[in-house]
Amino acid sequence: MKLRQQYGRRASHEFRRELIPRESTGMPTELSSQDGTDLSFTLQPELMMSSGTSNTDGRVSICSSLTGEEISTGSASHRIRPTGHSHSHSHSRSRTRTHAEADCSHPNLEVGESSASFSELRYLFCCVQKSLPFIIILCSKLILQHALGLAVGVGLFTTFLYVNKNIQAQVFLQDRRSKLQCFWLLSYLMASSLLFYYTFEMDSLYYCLILINPHVEPMDLWDVLWTVGVTSFIVKFLFMGLKCLILLLPACVMVYRRRGQWYMFIEELGQFYQLIAPVPPWFHYLLRSQEVDGSVGVTLDILLALLYIILKLLELYSQWGSLQNTVQTFLSYEVNGAPATQSQCSAAGDLCLICQSMFKQPRVLLCQHIFCEECIVLWFNQEKTCPLCRTTITDRVRKWKGGATSAYLQIY
Repeated sequence: MKLRQQYGRRASHEFRRELIPRESTGMPTELSSQDGTDLSFTLQPELMMSSGTSNTDGRVSICSSLTGEEISTGSASHRIRPTGHSHSHSHSRSRTRTHAEADCSHPNLEVGESSASFSELRYLFCCVQKSLPFIIILCSKLILQHALGLAVGVGLFTTFLYVNKNIQAQVFLQDRRSKLQCFWLLSYLMASSLLFYYTFEMDSLYYCLILINPHVEPMDLWDVLWTVGVTSFIVKFLFMGLKCLILLLPACVMVYRRRGQWYMFIEELGQFYQLIAPVPPWFHYLLRSQEVDGSVGVTLDILLALLYIILKLLELYSQWGSLQNTVQTFLSYEVNGAPATQSQCSAAGDLCLICQSMFKQPRVLLCQHIFCEECIVLWFNQEKTCPLCRTTITDRVRKWKGGATSAYLQIY
């Protein structure tokens, strides 16, 4: 009996001596008996962390009442495995990891929406890229079918840009304008219009200028769009030709201040006429757009045509108000400032800061700055304030007084 107790004490002492240096490594600790009994213990790190079976100093208490028979009948290797507490630690770690993954799996909504939008755009780009060969083939076919019409449209557009730019330049030059250049612009506009109507003489496109439907049969959607578009360019050419005629007038017939009002009135009148010119082609197309016989098709055509007329009348009514204001301005005598005295001109140095020359009909503004009458009129065609101190002088800007023509193309 004494031998068994001594053997138990020695085994416990050996177990404690082997356990202490291995606790710092965190690795599984394996203890083997040295007396040939082949008894081994393997301790997991979770066992040392257990609060119920471990002491605060990291040493494990083992009952020393092991008998020799229990040791001898044991297997060659006994592995002590953590059960309940190690499972709770594993569960807590897995739960923490799950919460972290849940936080990462719910990004910001804005980032998600932008990512979704980017994906849709990328998908759309890929679809367009895949369809690009077919789109090129289709566009090439359309260009070949309408080569003449496209060439005419490009020619009319470049003519408009060229003449519009030169008219504004000649208006700005005033006395230094070139009458030869003005005559060339007028001739160029007339030649372009006549060549266009001569090329399409069989279609009688000039009927659109007098609000009559042209002889284009059958008139489909593309024909209507093309007819209305080129007619809008021709109307612009006609009113630009009137501006060229005003440029050719000498200063003794019409002063430059009055010419700005004429330019403004001609442009507003031209825009109003461009609203009316497309009515006959569109009305004819909408009234006979359905090829189906019967009362349903005829009724639908009539309703569409009447709806178009109503919308056009509303647009004309809104444009009519602008035309009335322009007519009132045209008939009134616009005065900017008061005539400047000789002493005021001398105090200003007898030099206009806009044209950098001697004063011609000087006008003094509300801010007491003096300029030539023609110079300040041209300035207020584009600005509302004084050129020097930026004091507001007028409440409106008449941009068409500079001879410009609107590039807006009326197609409906």
